[in-house]
Amino acid sequence: MDLQFQKRWRDLLKLMEQRFGGPVDLNALIFLIGVQELGQHARDFKKDEKVELMHIGICVLLLPYGYYRELGRDADGWPHFERTKELPPLNAKEQERLMQEAVLEYFERED
Repeated sequence: MDLQFQKRWRDLLKLMEQRFGGPVDLNALIFLIGVQELGQHARDFKKDEKVELMHIGICVLLLPYGYYRELGRDADGWPHFERTKELPPLNAKEQERLMQEAVLEYFERED
């Protein structure tokens, strides 16, 4: 892993830990992106909703790479996506790096 990437990732984690008052990891950031993209008020989510929020986060993160496209929102305001192409075969480390890059790009666009 290159040093510049590692620094950007550490800086983002530190910022999010300060913002949320505790440690965060990649999965927590994907979940938070899902919540943000849902755009509903903060509340306790049921287990199946938490899974769906992770899915929303992943889809949103992979949109710029062309792997998904948004189909729209249902009557309850939940976004739905369609896979437009298969992800390349990646090992666990490569998957993690892809998602970390996508998270960094997401938050850098938000600034």
